[in-house]
Amino acid sequence: MSPARRPAAAPKSAAAPKSAAPKAKSPAAKSKPARARKQDPVAVARAWARSLEKKRPGLVDFVLDGLADAYGRPQWQPRLEPTSELILTILTANSADTGAEVAFGALRDRWPSAPTPKDASLEPRHFPGWGGIGLPDLPPPDWAAVETAPIPELTDIIRPGGLANQKAPRIQAALSALRANGGSYSLEFLREMPPLEAREWLAAIPGIGKKTASVVLMFSFDKPLMPVDRHVFRVSERIGLVPAGSDADAAHDYFLAMLRPEQAYQTHVSLITHGRKTCHAQKPDCDHCPVAPRCRYFDRKAQ
Repeated sequence: MSPARRPAAAPKSAAAPKSAAPKAKSPAAKSKPARARKQDPVAVARAWARSLEKKRPGLVDFVLDGLADAYGRPQWQPRLEPTSELILTILTANSADTGAEVAFGALRDRWPSAPTPKDASLEPRHFPGWGGIGLPDLPPPDWAAVETAPIPELTDIIRPGGLANQKAPRIQAALSALRANGGSYSLEFLREMPPLEAREWLAAIPGIGKKTASVVLMFSFDKPLMPVDRHVFRVSERIGLVPAGSDADAAHDYFLAMLRPEQAYQTHVSLITHGRKTCHAQKPDCDHCPVAPRCRYFDRKAQ
């Protein structure tokens, strides 16, 4: 291939002035636009919380009080032992809570850690903020057996929970990470960790994000974290608690900036309850909504 030919030089003009025109700067000499600095999500969330309180003062307390009048003010109580909480939460991802209950019960039945006590109550215990009927208070599955089970068998066992092909390896990865941490499947070591450090540890496990980690740490240890699921995000975005156009992952930081630590549990449970009972994804019942007067979905100019 012959080298590219250079453009021919322009002929000199006899009428050209003696003084040469100033040379244009080459593109390389032009100043490059400064790269946009990546904003710290925590700083962004704190700025939003300050702005929200300035423009719509008292909104968080108004929402919590209104939801408490409608559904009661939930008080924290533990649900399952922490590792069971983690596995059940993995099973609920993009699935109905009732299906996750069936899948978790199947794990207990297939790989029991202990015989069912003769005096055990088989009545399901309903959990605050839970969409299923609840689970009986029985011994957890044998986690070692679950971790080492053949993937096809584990997949079949949890199939009622949906997305079993994805969740089976996630469950085993989570159990493997716990065992590697201290030789057991216990999550008790997280109890003494600061909330965000504990969330970061759990979220480092493949397939576990901020929501799952926050659920486990809140319901197991009463840590002041704010899990944001689809109900929480839908309701909070409609009201205007989080910026329009944000996402559920970022909403975790917005809520931590907005809430006092003692408000986290109530906010999570109350917003979920409101999303299930009133603020439906389709056709929300705004006429019976206790927070409608300050909801931007109901009134775009609501303050």
